[in-house]
Amino acid sequence: MSFPWARQYQPNHPLMRWIDDKLPLPRFVYNATGVGYPVPRNLNYFWNFGVLNGAALLIQIVTGVVLAMHYAANTDVAFDHVIHVMRDVNSGWIIRYAHMNGASLFFISVYVHMFRGVYFGSYKAPRELVWLIGLVILLLLMATAFMGYVLPWGQMSFWGAQVITGLFGAIPVIGKPIQTWLLGGYTPDNPTLNRFFALHYLLPFVIAGVAILHVWTIHIPGSNNPTGVDVKGPQDTVPFHPYYTAKDGFSLAVAMTLFAALIFFWPDALGHPDNYTPANPLQTPAHIVPEWYFWPFYAILRSFTVDFILPAKLWGVLAMFASIVLLFFLPWLDPSPVRSGHYRPLFRKFFWFGLVPCVLVLGYCGGAPAEPLYLILSQVAAAYYFAHFLIILPLIARFEKPRPVPTSITAAVLSVDG
Repeated sequence: MSFPWARQYQPNHPLMRWIDDKLPLPRFVYNATGVGYPVPRNLNYFWNFGVLNGAALLIQIVTGVVLAMHYAANTDVAFDHVIHVMRDVNSGWIIRYAHMNGASLFFISVYVHMFRGVYFGSYKAPRELVWLIGLVILLLLMATAFMGYVLPWGQMSFWGAQVITGLFGAIPVIGKPIQTWLLGGYTPDNPTLNRFFALHYLLPFVIAGVAILHVWTIHIPGSNNPTGVDVKGPQDTVPFHPYYTAKDGFSLAVAMTLFAALIFFWPDALGHPDNYTPANPLQTPAHIVPEWYFWPFYAILRSFTVDFILPAKLWGVLAMFASIVLLFFLPWLDPSPVRSGHYRPLFRKFFWFGLVPCVLVLGYCGGAPAEPLYLILSQVAAAYYFAHFLIILPLIARFEKPRPVPTSITAAVLSVDG
């Protein structure tokens, strides 16, 4: 973001001047993360989850590289190699638990980051591309997590791969060839492990590249803020360093403390016990369920139980993918000129008492058995999810009377009730 009042990078040492003249990387880092990047002065702790996303990605890459040194993508030995890491490799259990629970840390941070963006209108102009690139990161993260869940080759790994890839088989004409191509055959086996391992290793680096693009895109219009008001002058901003580096550092310390507690005291709390049993193609688990961060989408998939023109399974697959694709159109589905939910009373009610409980119900039902009660709850919640974005948001923008928006960020910070 270019501010006329922002401090420009001026290297003092001759060596730094020579480097900056030949390769302006120091200037780029300074302007992106240092005092050369003015940030709205009223950002709250919900804005710290972006940095936490980066920390979670770094944890996953470092621990994943170490684990790859002790893993073999072969159905005969994959499960044994995971046990070998846990029992025989020095500190291997910490590395494996950090990687396993790091995925949950990443998804928690991403989901909170997304809900913050929805509530404060960070998807609205001029930040539509920031939102769209963020959704691309989410899709890459979901693909990476799914393929990583298959690698231990436990019971849930095998049957999860069978079920999830089977979703593509429901697509008419091209579905079966796609499923066969994904698996490398007609059932999960060695080709599946080989290609999933290769892609699981590669995609985190792709995510890192897209994340850099995401941050770069943010710097063009500048960060959004809780008021949703554009920056008017230097009085509305503070340098990113030291103000927000200190704030981010505190948030990271708290998050890493909780993460360490999870690893040391409850390392298996977010896993499934069936995945500690070697894969057996002849024994189907009583309850096949994906990892918790896929539960809302899995609930939408299972909410279709009746064939209507198309098979119910195909309706479920289409709805599951549509629930994510729908978010790509969010900047245009909500035409309200007011960004922040703080100044949109009707939007705020539907967000906190509609959308948030809806997603939580979907998450709970996705992890529950496929029984009538949970299926009915899934159907109601799925119907509301789509209605919220396709019907309720456009109607709110048309009929809502927003509260007066502050004239500037400074006015909101200094006001008593702002």
